[in-house]
Amino acid sequence: MTDTTETTTSELPVVPHWIGGAERASTSGRTAPVHDPALGVVTKNVGLADRAEIDEAIASAAAAFPAWSQLSLARRQAVLFKFRELLDARKGELAEIITSEHGKVVSDALGEISRGQEVVEFATGLAHHLKGEFSDQVSTGVDVYSIREPLGVVGIVSPFNFPAMVPAWFFPIAIAAGNTVVLKPSEKDPSAALWLARLWKEAGLPDGVFNVLNGDKEAVDGLLTHPDVAAISFVGSTPIAKYVYETGTAHGKRVQALGGAKNHMLVLPDADLDLVADSAINAGFGSAGERCMAISVVVAVEPVADELVAKIAERAKGLRTGDGRRECDMGPLVTREHRDRVASYIDIAEQDGAEVVVDGRGIEVDGEAGGFWLGPTLIDRVPTSSRVYTDEIFGPVLAIVRVPSFDEGVALINSGAYGNGTAIFTNDGGAVRRFQREVKVGMIGINVPIPVPVATFSFGGWRESLFGDTKAHGAEGVRFYTQQKAITSRWLDPSHGGINLGFPENA
Repeated sequence: MTDTTETTTSELPVVPHWIGGAERASTSGRTAPVHDPALGVVTKNVGLADRAEIDEAIASAAAAFPAWSQLSLARRQAVLFKFRELLDARKGELAEIITSEHGKVVSDALGEISRGQEVVEFATGLAHHLKGEFSDQVSTGVDVYSIREPLGVVGIVSPFNFPAMVPAWFFPIAIAAGNTVVLKPSEKDPSAALWLARLWKEAGLPDGVFNVLNGDKEAVDGLLTHPDVAAISFVGSTPIAKYVYETGTAHGKRVQALGGAKNHMLVLPDADLDLVADSAINAGFGSAGERCMAISVVVAVEPVADELVAKIAERAKGLRTGDGRRECDMGPLVTREHRDRVASYIDIAEQDGAEVVVDGRGIEVDGEAGGFWLGPTLIDRVPTSSRVYTDEIFGPVLAIVRVPSFDEGVALINSGAYGNGTAIFTNDGGAVRRFQREVKVGMIGINVPIPVPVATFSFGGWRESLFGDTKAHGAEGVRFYTQQKAITSRWLDPSHGGINLGFPENA
């Protein structure tokens, strides 16, 4: 989980934790480098938590839980509304931070923040979703009703690719429901989490309700095994998601672990190919392909593949790759090691007999030569046995697979290990209806390339894209961060039935 391939510089600033409502400098003696990917240099270090710091963050959240969970919904919502106002007014600051550590262009960073804002806005109305149910007179003089209560301390482990949006899928609902939070951001781009912590403080959130614990595997394991942590929300690769799910549940925790993806776009012969080409560019190369909802495979139903590939290639060659602060179309990848790994798939494609139509290696960029650059890459006629097809590449590499029919395209999508997102492009309503019923994927786009649902619906895939029974945000997020009590109530009547050792029956 930690990129320690470069020697850290002691003179650089060190990103601290946020514990108990204040910055807390790490004393573990361990750090990891944080790069500016467009410059290719280390700009700061981040402290990696040890056991004492892990325990301190969890203890801070546990100490804050009783008072926060007992605070009225109205007063909790007042803090949420203030946080929403501050975030909307100052999201430009956050976008600049994201670009400086992740590399995505500023406009894309602003888009990420806006999608996170949707969940904050959903959480401001959480009182409606926390309502219980009531059944009057289920038996003579007996009523039954339910209430929803917070869990306690919840841990959030978020990935590098969305340092603001992914944590915001979770913490607004968790906090609005009365829980307290320990957020473990990616050590590759940790500063966004610290900025959010300061904003919560400014919004009036009590100390200890939102904590930021920087770290690597030791911090993750600490959250997974600590007895005072009630639940874990995770987004990352499938192997780590599976590990988080198995370890967390083995220690009695509620876990939602969102894993990897290999998202397909099925293109039928009647589709508008200009729309398809634009959508493939947007969904394949936005954020340099470092999105769990990126389209990485275009499944073209013949005879449209040749024309479609030409249209995508023309657009890909016109994209401007460079420093995200210079209004480029696409920025760098997050680290040199990740860039080199992604670029290696171009060699694999050639070895496997695929055709590299657009090669992103060695391109001219609008940025420093040392940046972690890889331009848009388009690979046609990719064999489904190739690792270019089977692996989650997580970079600007778009594969074209040709199939003879709709049925073979759906079968191909359903045969994969992942089931995160998919899309179909067509003007045939009957084909759409079949597709949405037959495809075994959790999120579906119809002429929409990146089918991320709005906050009132829940985000998550199937198969190896999700471990656990509950997806992120929406109604499922509310259920995840609360537990239900069912209460059977009788107010005493002078004519009570006396002693009866039989099993209770309704009458």
